[in-house]
Amino acid sequence: MRKASGMKLTNRLVTFVTLIVICAIFVIFIGGALSFRKLGQDYLTHYLDGVVEVIDQELADPQGSQAISRWLPKLLKASNVVELDVSSDAGVIYSFRGLQKINDPNILHQGHYQLEKNSGFYIDLKSLPPYTEFTYSLGAMSSISLAIAMIIMGLVWGMNWLRLQLYGSELLEERGRMILAGRVEDYEVGDEKEWPATASLALDQMVAELKDARQERSRFDTFIRTHTFLDQLTGAANRVLFDSRLESAVQDQETHGAVILIRIADWDELLAEKGKEAADELIHDVGMILSNLVQRYPDTVLSRYFEAEFAIMLPQQSAKDVRLFTNQMLNALERLVPPAPLELDNWCHIGMTSFVSGERRGRIMDEADMALRSAQLQGSNNWFAFKKEQQTEDARGSVRWRTLLDAVLDADAIQLHQQPVISASDGHILQRELLARIRDENGLQIKASRFLPAVEQVGFTIRMDKQVVSQALATLKLMPSSEVFSVNLNVASLLERSFVRWLRDELLQTPRTVLNRLSFEVTEGALVKHLDAMRPIARMMIGLGCKLVVDQAGRTIVSTHYIKDLNIDYIKLHRSLVREINLRQENQLFVRSMLGACGDSRAKVIAVGVENEKEWDVLKSLGVYAGQGRYFSPEMSLEKHLIADRKETSSVFHNNTKK
Repeated sequence: MRKASGMKLTNRLVTFVTLIVICAIFVIFIGGALSFRKLGQDYLTHYLDGVVEVIDQELADPQGSQAISRWLPKLLKASNVVELDVSSDAGVIYSFRGLQKINDPNILHQGHYQLEKNSGFYIDLKSLPPYTEFTYSLGAMSSISLAIAMIIMGLVWGMNWLRLQLYGSELLEERGRMILAGRVEDYEVGDEKEWPATASLALDQMVAELKDARQERSRFDTFIRTHTFLDQLTGAANRVLFDSRLESAVQDQETHGAVILIRIADWDELLAEKGKEAADELIHDVGMILSNLVQRYPDTVLSRYFEAEFAIMLPQQSAKDVRLFTNQMLNALERLVPPAPLELDNWCHIGMTSFVSGERRGRIMDEADMALRSAQLQGSNNWFAFKKEQQTEDARGSVRWRTLLDAVLDADAIQLHQQPVISASDGHILQRELLARIRDENGLQIKASRFLPAVEQVGFTIRMDKQVVSQALATLKLMPSSEVFSVNLNVASLLERSFVRWLRDELLQTPRTVLNRLSFEVTEGALVKHLDAMRPIARMMIGLGCKLVVDQAGRTIVSTHYIKDLNIDYIKLHRSLVREINLRQENQLFVRSMLGACGDSRAKVIAVGVENEKEWDVLKSLGVYAGQGRYFSPEMSLEKHLIADRKETSSVFHNNTKK
């Protein structure tokens, strides 16, 4: 993969030009010094040749040879000759030694000359090299100094001019770096000073087209999911999504709830007499009433099961609450005036049945249908509950829940379990999701899916999240550096300023090495609903080194533009999409759509609730990044995992000691 250069274009050009100029100055300086030295040597040789010639002529003259001791020392001193010997085969005729103090005799220039006019005579001399006694003088070297100063000034001016000319290319390069870093929205339009201008304009156009393509891709993905799992008239879930969610619910442990069917009587007659427009208007009005009613109950699924029939799944609700909800629903529907030929007092009928973990989905729907037929036989707007054997369920009310939760939170008795997330590529543990558990008055363990709705109902969400985060941070500090934890947070807590300040202070007091091993999970539906408020909180978490995980993706049908907006790290699919995905093409289509939405971001898709090898093989072929579920590992107490990890560390230490 080609990588971007770490050095700016201007810096590279300036460095190149500077090196070229320095090299040129160095070459000129060395060449001038060598030439200067060579000229000095040539001058000295030529001068000494003249001195020898004068001596040769004077020795040939009888009068000159007699007065040699008088005139020759003056000539030699003037010529910087420190030693001179005039010799013949018979011996030294004349010898001269100057009085100059020579610190380094090795620098003396030596010469040996044969006299032409005095055959058999020769001269050996030693002379000081030229410029030995000279020192640097600004005046003497003013021309060279001025030239060097002008070169340096020209170089500085040229560098500044070059930087100014290339400033536009630096802007373009910086913009490219920011786009590669993922900040496309912040650098969508370039500066007018960017150069080359054609490249800047081309980049503007490409970024605009890319933005349009992303929006179109998001709209297309939303369109696919909407038409696959939602009813186009009411916006509620269709039969495919309802069956998938119900199948997933009954296969979970410690799950109970109710399924309610609402049917509009004489639908075919209304369609024949009033037409499709009037019939659709009635369906839309009924859907709006039901949608408003189910908003108070978490994880509720409202579906248009058939043309004139709605289905509602109410999980983790007691029989008393379900009856109260059904009465409220019937009263709300009776306030609606249906068009003729529907009868005002006999146009809507409701059937209800309860379910627990392990029941078959088909049997539950048959029971709800039988109850619905019984309500129709009564001849008026009414509801009927299918009578079945008493099933185990937690029927505690809000007062009992408040008492239990208050005692648990006061005693700091929340128990954390963990389940690993396994990478699809190499099978290593990517992270461990922490799951909260509590115990009731009898010591029986209660899963989060059962007590979290009560936590929200009694207003203990912030207290619960604070204890879970504090316990997770304390445990993570004791774990090896390879352990990564993922903690679930309620968006309702993150919308409270007091909790956000507390969370920020806790994270600031935690070492960065620990925060890099911590992830926070929030549900997709609540995140998208409060997206504007969650943006600064998400930036704070990511800025401190934590990772952001979106949980229960696909439980509701929303746009996926939040993935790039918040720089999400992981997307966890809702378990209903994973359940029997090898048999459900529509779920595979949804997963492909989610993978495509994450394709141009850093977000990785994790499948939650993997139960068998067939599901895992299909998920890996689709391209999910990791998986989580009982197929890999059951939920385990975090305390037991910590003890097992300490034993393993101790065993390794003892083995190394023995070795």
